[in-house]
Amino acid sequence: MGKIFKFGKDVDTDQIIASQYLLFPGIDEMKEHTFESLDGNFAKNVRPGDIVLADINFGCGSSREQAPAVLKSLGVGVVVAKSFARIFFRNAINIGLPVMICEDIYDSVNTGDEAIVDMTAGQITVGDTVYPATKLSPKMQEILNTGGLLASLDRD
Repeated sequence: MGKIFKFGKDVDTDQIIASQYLLFPGIDEMKEHTFESLDGNFAKNVRPGDIVLADINFGCGSSREQAPAVLKSLGVGVVVAKSFARIFFRNAINIGLPVMICEDIYDSVNTGDEAIVDMTAGQITVGDTVYPATKLSPKMQEILNTGGLLASLDRD
């Protein structure tokens, strides 16, 4: 179970982690600035297993891998959106950050609501309501389960 942090449409990678922080030595230094322009307290308030929820086109903009990496480093359990920029979606899977598409949940929940995410069943439960979401292919789920693409390749 995790707390929902809700964001709007077209959240781009510069809003996830602004370009000036890419000069920092590593993800641990960058992560404290995650979503800084949208929610200055996000990095302080997010806890392992919490959920980032967004409207359409989450992760648009540049293809920087640091955007999903800071979310994973902060312990975000899953990013749920109505739709994703394709490169963000692939980068997230490649580094082991779970992502799900769910078109029905966004308009019905708020920041602070608690949700249970079942990646295997492809559903998200908030209160008594169960929202259908995409199920990842078995290969993509395997990549996530092993911690990302490189870890998955090392295992083979």
